[in-house]
Amino acid sequence: MASNKDVVQDLRSSIRECTNRGLTHAAKWSSELLLSIPVLKRQPQQYAKRQTTFSTSTPARSRSPRPSLSFVGQSSVPTRHPHAPSLAPFDYGSDELNAEEEDSMATARICFEAKEYSRVSAFLVGCVGSAARFLSLYSRFLLSENSAISEWHKLNATRHQPIEPINDVIQELLQDVVKDNDPFLLLLKAIFLSRLARREEAIEAAILSIAGFPWNWSSWTLLTSCIQDGEELTALLPLLPLPPTHLLVQMFQIRTLNELQSPTENEIALCDRLLGSENYPGSLWLMIQRATALYHLHDFEQAEAQFDRIFALDPYRIDGIDILSNILYVTNNRLKLTRLANEFLAVDKNRPEVCCLVGNHYSLRGEHVKAIKYFRRATQLDRSYLSAWTLMGHEYVEIKNSHAAIEAYRRAVNINRRDYRAWYGLGQAYELLNMHEYALHYYQYATALKPYDVRLWQAQGMCYEETGRLREAVECLKRALIPADPHEITINLMLARIHRNLDEHAEAVAYHRRVVEVCRSDLRPVQDYAKSSLEVAAYQLKIPSGDLALAEEYLERVAASNAEDVARAVEMLKAVRIAIDAAGKYNKALMPDYVIAEYIIPPPM
Repeated sequence: MASNKDVVQDLRSSIRECTNRGLTHAAKWSSELLLSIPVLKRQPQQYAKRQTTFSTSTPARSRSPRPSLSFVGQSSVPTRHPHAPSLAPFDYGSDELNAEEEDSMATARICFEAKEYSRVSAFLVGCVGSAARFLSLYSRFLLSENSAISEWHKLNATRHQPIEPINDVIQELLQDVVKDNDPFLLLLKAIFLSRLARREEAIEAAILSIAGFPWNWSSWTLLTSCIQDGEELTALLPLLPLPPTHLLVQMFQIRTLNELQSPTENEIALCDRLLGSENYPGSLWLMIQRATALYHLHDFEQAEAQFDRIFALDPYRIDGIDILSNILYVTNNRLKLTRLANEFLAVDKNRPEVCCLVGNHYSLRGEHVKAIKYFRRATQLDRSYLSAWTLMGHEYVEIKNSHAAIEAYRRAVNINRRDYRAWYGLGQAYELLNMHEYALHYYQYATALKPYDVRLWQAQGMCYEETGRLREAVECLKRALIPADPHEITINLMLARIHRNLDEHAEAVAYHRRVVEVCRSDLRPVQDYAKSSLEVAAYQLKIPSGDLALAEEYLERVAASNAEDVARAVEMLKAVRIAIDAAGKYNKALMPDYVIAEYIIPPPM
């Protein structure tokens, strides 16, 4: 297992190399992870002494050892896949520059940070280092992307707007890096391939980039964006140049499963271990991943508590605020959501996460038009911001604008076909248009991505019922009951209704009895289960050897309540008691005809 000193050296190297190339997100990730290590374990004095030793003997950039590996809780290194690339030493000496080149590189870096991308390449003419070459190509790519996005936005709300911006420069840029082995240039190659929808080639380039410089988090992030499902992730892990027990691989696994919206308790346990006092107890990034995993597992209370701890440590942190706003929306915490919206608007109103937060605030207040405005603003700030497109679609559904909703959901699907919420939203939009076959198609796609989501099976069941395919509806609703809350009654009522329509009365009554039992155990008012009680009682009166004692018990509760079915319950109760008093025989002849009525269909949900 690598020592803390080695990890600190790796992270500091990562910060230096990524910053030198304008990879600010990767440098930020490494710097925050470095600060999460307890001060005493960072050994600043020994590190300073070590740096002094290097500076008096060999220039820092000429060192050639590769970043060392750190393992968390590792007992033995698993056998790698035979096709997995080996780790390659990173050549720190490849970027040695003379004084003039250093000045040019410094100026180019300042222009890059100022987003004056068109000026960067001009300052780097004649610079031969890999960092200079990376910065030149990267700035050209960003410049071409900005131009493509600008042209794309000119076609907003027109039928001529393509699915995504068209960047004709990428092919030319790809040719400049196609044969390079530098890990950072391999990252650029992976970015270009991914942008050209050459996903498998992008994955290969990203893995080779990781093999050359594992501590560049941008390579791991790109790899995450290329993975389509959990099975592909499982198949990919043995192909990585690092073992599954390595810190970076575990963080990659947590992040990827969160992006796929399918984390498990295993990811929570990984976060807890990595946040332990022996590892990275102060890592806000890990805390956010843990909160996000809890959110996807629908443990909203624990997720909110985790975010509270995060903002207690860093009150102005914007990363993850959109997830927290979703939690507050689902839990109907209007007061806290309003407070956060006001606070973060003052912090940075031009961050897409903040726009998403404000959009959720207005949506919870029922101001859907204002919510759409902020969600649209988020997509303008970041066209690939998946949540904003999806939430915008939800808002259009709320105001019954199906066509606009479909357009928003399609944008979300084009960005990430793994997002079940967008597919589910498409199903809802087509249901509004009474196009149930189309809705079924999208619900089925969503269910394939999220097979244990109750809402998706329930939506499928309702669609099948609308199209008269009752058997399929029953199967879907039964499937919905598996992961459903044991105290759920809505799906049971739907199943009872469909079985009644199929003339399967015994099955219908079984679900009505379940509704009665759940409501009584939860101490719900009689009004919630009065109709189900009458259904059960009517069935017992109708069949030979029916359980009149059960019918009497159910009817007495309804008759003594203020439910709207009291009159009918009283009439049925009189008939039951007549039958019971008749020498213990169930004499149906004594019962009025209107008592044995057709089953009552529960009110629509």
